[in-house]
Amino acid sequence: MPRRERRAGFTLALAVASIAATGCDWYYNKLPSPDDVMHAIPWFDHMIYQKSVTPYGRADVPRYTVPGTVPINGGEPDWGAEWAGGKTTTADTLTNPTKPGAPAPTPPPYNPSVPQIPADFAARGDTLFHTYCSVCHGQGGAGDGLVGRKIGAPSLLTAHARGLSDGYIYSMIRYGRGLMPRYGDKIYDPHDRWAIVDHVRALQAAAPAPPAPASPAPRGPR
Repeated sequence: MPRRERRAGFTLALAVASIAATGCDWYYNKLPSPDDVMHAIPWFDHMIYQKSVTPYGRADVPRYTVPGTVPINGGEPDWGAEWAGGKTTTADTLTNPTKPGAPAPTPPPYNPSVPQIPADFAARGDTLFHTYCSVCHGQGGAGDGLVGRKIGAPSLLTAHARGLSDGYIYSMIRYGRGLMPRYGDKIYDPHDRWAIVDHVRALQAAAPAPPAPASPAPRGPR
């Protein structure tokens, strides 16, 4: 091949490469990304069928978080093994830091030995109860939530529920029991758990007291 033709071929190849490089730069940097278009649409009709939308709709998906992946202690000791064994000694001896006579609130961070009550404590209890509890126990605690009516969630207004210690209810929130799953991995701040306990007590105080069990009729002589 003559030298002039080789030089022309080299020049043509260089021009093609330059155009290709420039074209790629335009394609990647100037043309809008399809991902940006997808993000502009918040929801597609077919997404309702994604497994991620209803992750607990299958029996093979764990109901609880993997131990150690989500903090549930909040600086407290762990009496989960005792609670799981049906013993309530620690639960019933817990001191509700919001009751009269408790130490005065101190600034955060949380110190288990010095209870500290946030200023918005009552409002947080109401909000957390409606977020996590009312779906089963109902807004007033009567066990008539949308899910509660289907699974037989107990009322929080019965004489039995009123007789439970604050620590027992706190432990129920933290560890769960029976139908109720644990919420310690979701409500991991001890203040928030006590706020729910106090909200339950407020619901009980606002509701009429359950009637006392009727005494058996005396038997007459046979």
